[in-house]
Amino acid sequence: MRRSPEVDPDIAGGSVDPAAAPPWWRDSVFYQVYVRSFADSDGDGVGDLEGIRSRLGYLELLGVDALWLTPFYRSPMADHGYDVADARDVDPLFGDLAAFDRLIADAHAQNIKVTVDLVPNHSSDQHDWFQAALVAGQGSPERERYIFREGRGPDGAEPPNNWPSIFGGPAWTRVDDGQWYLHLFAPEQPDLNWQHPEVWADLEQTLRFWLDRGVDGFRIDVAHGMVKPAGLPDMNPEDMPGPHLLFDNNRDPRFDNDGVHDIHRMIRKVMDEYPGRMAVGEIWVQDDERMSRYVRPDELHLGFNFRLVETDFDADGIRGAIDHSLAAVREVGALPTWTLSNHDVVRHVTRYGGGELGVKRARAMTLVELALPGVVYLYNGEELGLPNVELPDWALQDPSWERSGHTERGRDGCRVPMPWEGENPPFGFSPGDNTWLPMPPEWAALTVEAQLEDPASMLSLYRQALELRKSHEALRGDEVEWYGAPAGCFAFRRKPGGLICALNTSGALVPLPPGEVLLTSGPLEGEHLPPDTAAWLV
Repeated sequence: MRRSPEVDPDIAGGSVDPAAAPPWWRDSVFYQVYVRSFADSDGDGVGDLEGIRSRLGYLELLGVDALWLTPFYRSPMADHGYDVADARDVDPLFGDLAAFDRLIADAHAQNIKVTVDLVPNHSSDQHDWFQAALVAGQGSPERERYIFREGRGPDGAEPPNNWPSIFGGPAWTRVDDGQWYLHLFAPEQPDLNWQHPEVWADLEQTLRFWLDRGVDGFRIDVAHGMVKPAGLPDMNPEDMPGPHLLFDNNRDPRFDNDGVHDIHRMIRKVMDEYPGRMAVGEIWVQDDERMSRYVRPDELHLGFNFRLVETDFDADGIRGAIDHSLAAVREVGALPTWTLSNHDVVRHVTRYGGGELGVKRARAMTLVELALPGVVYLYNGEELGLPNVELPDWALQDPSWERSGHTERGRDGCRVPMPWEGENPPFGFSPGDNTWLPMPPEWAALTVEAQLEDPASMLSLYRQALELRKSHEALRGDEVEWYGAPAGCFAFRRKPGGLICALNTSGALVPLPPGEVLLTSGPLEGEHLPPDTAAWLV
């Protein structure tokens, strides 16, 4: 199928049914806004909805099509918003519903779609339901909305099974009357019981609440979770995941259970009542066939495939990740998705070696990712080449820091606020002096202001690549055709558009494929592609 043009005269003239046109998210570039870290409007050092609204002009200039906002709902912030106390209201830290409505209206006026996070696996321990469950006691209907169990051992003092928390420590916490409740993440995030009809009904109500307010879609947190294995059996000790690692069912029986697909069918059924809306799932599933089940025609529209995130800067590995990602959606007719970073993983500049080397490789992978067919998700700050930050111990806030006994530093290093302008922190992020995580002074060279007019900057590379992706006919088509290439390199053609993308991860100069150079991630050497460099040709 061809990509939908910006304006289709046949549709505009009414001779073609708009419902038959390709969806708006086809080939779209989404921009993940980690709300706490994007822009602060009120000086408290924490990003907010008005801050995002004030920077919509930048996002339009960058050239993205849609936003994904991380949770801004009412929350005690034990996991920075992923512990939701009320999924149908805005936390005062971020604004209010009126601020959200203004953001939606202004974004739409600038032709930017807005999608929001959905957290169906668990709630906050401050949620009205969980507080009622604690008061009601053992065997009560209120406790049936969560997963409460008796402990093991003669006095029930041992957890019901050996499951660990993703954030470190056991996945069970004991309450005053002796029962234990399950939390795959922090103790402040009790898992919901998806065998309970009220849990289903509540999620449907939340979906409709935000859809009625005009959101264009949802990103579903831990979309391969929710449904737990029958009987909650012990895990194989050899398969215990490390901190922040989410595995599929081959390694971790707590995830990717078949019953989860019924939940996604319910979500899709609601979404289909709102034309032009979409849902994407966070799906840490390696097996291509099992991954494909999440994006069948009656389930989610898109699924995050994290193979590029998990792959080193190596041509063979990257090619394999691309092939698997395409195969996982081909048989069910879904679109692939691509991402290099998000709020849960080390930023890819750092993953690829850090410093000048990491930046060079990140620039190359940007061209690889944006040359591929399907949907791309960018993470705020990657367009500036931001690295992970080595924060001092006193600044760390991720729950895994405390839960691991200060052995795992957590995800804060990839969540440091955006630098916008000026020579010193907070670099225009906030009108106040302090930020919720400290910003390194050396980021003065990485601000939006410093990069905007520099044609050699990372930001300029993103802007050029995004403009070409949107406007150039060569970046069309759903097929990828591989060329023969020297060891440590690859080249593919986007079909039928014809763009050629070449990547050199070897240590040697290699000849460029034939064609006219459209864009490169770094300087060429004559007709040769240097190491750690990518090029687009037509």
